[in-house]
Amino acid sequence: MPRVLRDSAIVAYRNLLTILRVPTLLVTATIQPLMFVFLFAYIFGASLGGSQYREFLLAGIFTQTVAFNAAFTTVGLANDLQKGIIDRMRTLPMSRLAVLMGRTLSDLVVNILALSVMVGCGYAVGWRINGPVADAVLAFAIILLFAFAMSWVGALTGLMSPSVEVAQSAGLIWLFPLTFISSAFISGETLPGPLRTIAEWNPITAVSAAGRKLFDNGAPPTFIPADGWPAEHCIEYAVLCSLAILAVAVPMALLQYRKVASH
Repeated sequence: MPRVLRDSAIVAYRNLLTILRVPTLLVTATIQPLMFVFLFAYIFGASLGGSQYREFLLAGIFTQTVAFNAAFTTVGLANDLQKGIIDRMRTLPMSRLAVLMGRTLSDLVVNILALSVMVGCGYAVGWRINGPVADAVLAFAIILLFAFAMSWVGALTGLMSPSVEVAQSAGLIWLFPLTFISSAFISGETLPGPLRTIAEWNPITAVSAAGRKLFDNGAPPTFIPADGWPAEHCIEYAVLCSLAILAVAVPMALLQYRKVASH
């Protein structure tokens, strides 16, 4: 385990150096979420609850941002595969887990940076943490756990993509419906039958709801409150979703890594 951690840290450092040398890679992680904040807060938010909607919105934006940032892992691994870097790493006396762990850890650092920018932007548009500091720390920990889990899904997607171009599409195309068929930006109770059920059990809904509960951010009075087990136990369900994603994605990503590295 110490060797795996050491090798993972070296790979993560290598990935972060790439971002430092090509800072434009951070544009998607920082500028795009800011655009979503202003778009939803001031264009749609005016008809959805104004300042109270902005408080409701931010936890959903945090969750959407870390979910979308899984595309960094997808494209990064696909790029390493295409350039033969994975083949070079395979010849080194290092753990196979470290290659993927290093990628997901470096992208976790990117998510921390993105969340820091988002918090500043949130305070600029009127969002506040109304609950205790300990609850806020727990909220960010749940969001980052979800980010880490989604990075492993991104790793699996990147390893399965035949090219960087395919990875760029595959890394985001499934995230858009997953994000918007949820309660990240609206009350899921307003969705029609099957979509309402999907939104109720959607992990993005759970992480967003857990953040709102721990930040003590209420919904606009016009929003129909959610009920059911996922809504009543959103904190526990958010953690369980992330752990379940990790339990499935980590071994599948390792298996796919062995396949592509053996070619």
